[in-house]
Amino acid sequence: MCNGLGVALGSFAVGESQKRKPRPFAGDKEVGSIDETIQLIRIGEQQGSSSLNAACSSGLAANPWDFDEMAPGYGPGASMADILPAGAPRQGTLPQEYRHASKQELDLRIRTAKQSLGERLVILGHFYQRDEVIRYADFVGDSFQLAQAAKSRPAAEAIVFCGVHFMAETADMLSRPDQAVILPNLAAGCSMADMADIDSVIDCWEELEDIFGSARDGDGRAPVVPVTYMNSSAALKAFCGEHGGVVCTSSNAETVLRWAFERGQRVLFFPDQHLGRNTARAMGIRLEQMSLWDPHQAMGGCDMQTLRNGRVILWHGFCSVHKRFTVEQIRLARMRHPDVRVIVHPECTMEVVDAADESGSTDLIRKRIEAAAPGSTFAIGTEINLVQRLANEHPEQTIFCLDSIICPCSTMYRIHPSYLAWVLESLERGEVRNRITVPEAIAQPARIALERMLRLQPGNYLSGRA
Repeated sequence: MCNGLGVALGSFAVGESQKRKPRPFAGDKEVGSIDETIQLIRIGEQQGSSSLNAACSSGLAANPWDFDEMAPGYGPGASMADILPAGAPRQGTLPQEYRHASKQELDLRIRTAKQSLGERLVILGHFYQRDEVIRYADFVGDSFQLAQAAKSRPAAEAIVFCGVHFMAETADMLSRPDQAVILPNLAAGCSMADMADIDSVIDCWEELEDIFGSARDGDGRAPVVPVTYMNSSAALKAFCGEHGGVVCTSSNAETVLRWAFERGQRVLFFPDQHLGRNTARAMGIRLEQMSLWDPHQAMGGCDMQTLRNGRVILWHGFCSVHKRFTVEQIRLARMRHPDVRVIVHPECTMEVVDAADESGSTDLIRKRIEAAAPGSTFAIGTEINLVQRLANEHPEQTIFCLDSIICPCSTMYRIHPSYLAWVLESLERGEVRNRITVPEAIAQPARIALERMLRLQPGNYLSGRA
């Protein structure tokens, strides 16, 4: 075993996926997948009373391989305006036979390859993935749930992760060295994860050391403790492992921050400013005790006194999907549905979180809907593929996305059944395509930070330095 993180799956709600046909949406309204809806919009035949009648980019109707050969970028969707870093992974040319295959042919080829590979294969599908890919997943969940789920399939020689790059990195670090983790499209990155690169974080850390020094205070607390969100590169997780820090998820961010404050006078939180700010405010930390560090400015654009008096230093990063949600959208949802319950992801801005009835992880959102009485109405502020899937799975409720414009995660949308068929049929021939490998020099300290995170699940953590 390469990591020794022997933690059971009991605290993670990961379920075997099943092929689901679209189910009626409230009032016998059929709601197809997001991809189907986009294609209907493209040809001007969007039907029914779905509120999803426009897309944020006409490019969403194109095939993702069209963008593999264009100038580097995240592709159409929520991150299309974000700047892709130089040197980001790029996907090579997809063979013509997969580009031209029909949906029916791809379905047959994928299912045939899955059956042929049997227990040697496990396919993981993230909540935000398109339905046309999710239907083939053995497990569906968030990034860490899926990395843990793969461990329940010890016979698997190949782990095909239908998600984005940082997720595949985590799966590689938590799997055995003899297991190959495969990302069907190497261009499936994450703009938020890319907003905090290791060189910029090291520069920030050195500047903070110049300001605060490295000596511990009378209570044994370090001047700064680094905390990285799961949505970050393996290199940043390794940085936290090497500097007494930890990884957090949207589910355990508050527990992790409490742990960090027991060990440090202040926290450097990256890459998502909004999760950090919303979590800190929920703990009673005032806004004037938080700084926003912009890596493109001298001293992060912060003044010395604010840094010295502060408790949380937030990195200037964000999720382009969750940044789209607004207070005005919530106002309109309440006007149209007086009994609506608004739940948003904590990656949304502070103003949106304050205006919502509740904020929480994708897993919390799913659980709230599953536990609700028939006839309930929900407006959800998270990625549209998950929201539409929840609406299909719960026709007894009215469930809709706060944003009426279809704007999925750009990089999740780079995964397509054509790429899945390509990597699976390659495996049948003994060829491993798009393997994601984290060097052991990075993986070892990253696992330290992940192991700390595993001990910090809500309800399982007892205060103390042990």
